[in-house]
Amino acid sequence: MLILLVVLVGVWFWRNRASAISQRPPASSDPTPMPLDTVACSRCHVHIPRAEAIQGQHGSYCGQEHLDQSEP
Repeated sequence: MLILLVVLVGVWFWRNRASAISQRPPASSDPTPMPLDTVACSRCHVHIPRAEAIQGQHGSYCGQEHLDQSEP
């Protein structure tokens, strides 16, 4: 009788553990960030977001200084 009780309690714990594991959210539940649209600076070739780039006549630049150095 004691063995039957131990087996039943063991099965109950095992089933509860299995259901708890299946209800857990996946480890990587964070949404993957979307990649930024980037451009390379025409002077130093560093990639920067297109929205932050300064547009010149000969390309995109990472800052005003590189625009001034490249396009007089």
